[in-house]
Amino acid sequence: MNDPLHIGIVGCSAEGAALCYRTLCAEAPALLGRAHAHPEVSMHTPSLAAYVDRLDRGDLQGVADLMLASATKLAAIGADFLICPDNTLHQAFDRVAPRSPRPWLHIADEVARVAAARGFRRVGVLGTHWLVKSEVYPQALQAFGIEAVRPDDADRDALGRIIMDELVPGIVKPVSVAALQRIVERLAARGCDAVVLGCTELPLMLGDHNTALPTLDSTRLLARAALAQAVRAQRPA
Repeated sequence: MNDPLHIGIVGCSAEGAALCYRTLCAEAPALLGRAHAHPEVSMHTPSLAAYVDRLDRGDLQGVADLMLASATKLAAIGADFLICPDNTLHQAFDRVAPRSPRPWLHIADEVARVAAARGFRRVGVLGTHWLVKSEVYPQALQAFGIEAVRPDDADRDALGRIIMDELVPGIVKPVSVAALQRIVERLAARGCDAVVLGCTELPLMLGDHNTALPTLDSTRLLARAALAQAVRAQRPA
């Protein structure tokens, strides 16, 4: 029997990385046909403060260097390919991929692929203020002929505050859930037919069960793409 590929997780914030890891382990048995089975998974996570410092300074090369340091450590312990369950860091992806010791899956590309398969045409993007201002999702969605819609400035700032002050440390407040729901409602009023949960912590507050639009859960979609890759390209035992 062949072994699934070894998945390396380049972590950033704890809640998003943990949800990605849990999804890998929880959903793998159905693919592998055996209870409790999942691919080998390793994760490396530098201090979140180091990432935030570089993002605040607009230092994308510094972000890339941190990601590459994790990639090198994961490659050294046998990871076959890499994922990063953090949308914001993908601003630096073009600086990472050419120098990486292992191939990567790109979170926004995986989300865009699913959005296209589900027939969405105009998609709202939720995430940190860094992510919403960036071209990460507009570029990925445009490749599939999908329009990306950013929240207005006030909603972007509210999103950033809720994400960094509450979701990153794992705090869920009903008043903040309601605020995020209203942001989704405003995107629906602007003609969006779906919304990207473009922060890997957003599923702690939002999902198809409580929003005005279908959601594209970037955390779980990346984990599922990684599982499919690990199983599809198995190594000989």
